[in-house]
Parts: sequence; C-alpha cells; structure tokens
Amino acid sequence: MITLDQAKERYIFFKEKPKNKIWRVYFIDEIGRPAVSFDKKKILSLFADYPNNFTPEEKKLFDKEFPFWADFFSDRK
Repeated sequence: MITLDQAKERYIFFKEKPKNKIWRVYFIDEIGRPAVSFDKKKILSLFADYPNNFTPEEKKLFDKEFPFWADFFSDRK
C-alpha cells in the first residue's frame, strides 16, 4: 500500500464503468501491476494488499465491483 505523498511513480486514475465507486490505477511505463484506490489518496496493490489491507467495507465493495478478481483471490479469504 502506498499513499500519494509517498508515490514517486506516475499514475492515472480511471473507472471501468461510470457507476463504479472504485478507481483503477494505471502506472505509466509499467505493465501488470493491478492496483485500486477508494479515495485517490491511498493506492492498494491487488497482489500485495488484498484482502489484508482492505477494510471490511472496501473488500465488500471491491468483491461486488470486481467479481473476477474476487474469484481469482478466493483462496486468500
């Protein structure tokens, strides 16, 4: 998990669907680093932070908006 004041990388926030509440994070010049943000202040890496560094509310919302990833990480629950 990184906070934006610590981030030295360049990144772009975007939403896959306009109704989504979670921002996907795209790191410029980097491939294969899936990350999300709930508030555009803290970036959570899916591989390093899910589910331990997600709050229960964040995990519930993430699982709803990204069922593929929830299934992919189902053995971590």
